[in-house]
Amino acid sequence: MRKLTCFLLLLCGLLPAQQSKSKHPEPPPPEQKEETPLLIRAPVTNILAPTKVFDASGNMVTGIRAGQFHLFDNDKEQTIHVDESLIPISMVIAIQCNNEVDQILPKVNRIGNMIAPIMLGQQGEAAVIAFDSRIRTMQDFTSDTDRITAAVSKIHGGSMSSRLVDAVDAAEHMLRTRPKNRQKIILLISETRDEGSENRGQETLDFVLANNVVVYQVTMSRVLGKLTAPAADPRPDTLPPAMHPMPSMVPATPQTVMQTYGTDGNSAQFVPLIKEVFQDVKGIFKLPAADLFTRATGGSKFDFYRGQGLDDAIQRMAAELHLEYMLSYSPNDKDEGGWHEIRVEVDGAGKDRVKSRPGYWMGVQ
Repeated sequence: MRKLTCFLLLLCGLLPAQQSKSKHPEPPPPEQKEETPLLIRAPVTNILAPTKVFDASGNMVTGIRAGQFHLFDNDKEQTIHVDESLIPISMVIAIQCNNEVDQILPKVNRIGNMIAPIMLGQQGEAAVIAFDSRIRTMQDFTSDTDRITAAVSKIHGGSMSSRLVDAVDAAEHMLRTRPKNRQKIILLISETRDEGSENRGQETLDFVLANNVVVYQVTMSRVLGKLTAPAADPRPDTLPPAMHPMPSMVPATPQTVMQTYGTDGNSAQFVPLIKEVFQDVKGIFKLPAADLFTRATGGSKFDFYRGQGLDDAIQRMAAELHLEYMLSYSPNDKDEGGWHEIRVEVDGAGKDRVKSRPGYWMGVQ
């Protein structure tokens, strides 16, 4: 009986404690919130603006003194440095190799030995990538002409896709590893359109501009089936605007036709189009991807129409690279977010045309 009484007393003492515990349960552990990845960019400290000056006949103008250049960032004149010495080049050569360009690749395979001597100079370097549904590094950065030539010669046709945006993204990542005192170039030897890329074109263009990369293109699209036969010089465009094929949902007006088919990469009419790319949450290009990359960075596009045209296009691009003026500055309006328009003027230029990158996008800090 004593043992039973002790057991009942013990049980009665535990019940209030259990009730007290149930009234004040321990708080559950805090939930682990899923972190959204943030795009973090280093603040813009130095902008490079490669600038070309053409006369009325389309020839590049040389001999312009540094003091003749004036650069405006959002209409604010900047203190600029004009580098009059040759800046070493780091170039990524990105070659399309899907099955649609099988006819052209044998010609492309033979140009590797041209690129090093006429484009890169003594201090230059190049890497080679090939792209279809895959992005393949055929050769990392090297100054060895034989290695560049061998890498280009090994590229052969592949699948249906043509991941041009992904190729530009991969090339830009490779160029990030190069020293800051080098001129960073992407040379696309490809068609203008993109098929199957995983990267967003807007984000890729953002990084290309932020890292002072200039994109050039030698386009394959106009020579399919014409490599061996000589072609007539292209006729002047006399069609009215309404007869030009335009991207979906883009009306054919003189302004939009100029934006799509024109050659003036930093014209005032082009700026609203590139601003729209950054403001569009879907990041959809209304122009072929290659056209927007070249024009937004101040590069150029070279078409070739006949068998020897590829060699000529490479030589014309090399001439632009070696005759351009390299302007650089640290913006005095870094606190202004959004699109920064760049305008370059040259004292005494007269009817000369000045071409530079149209601007860049400044994220709000």
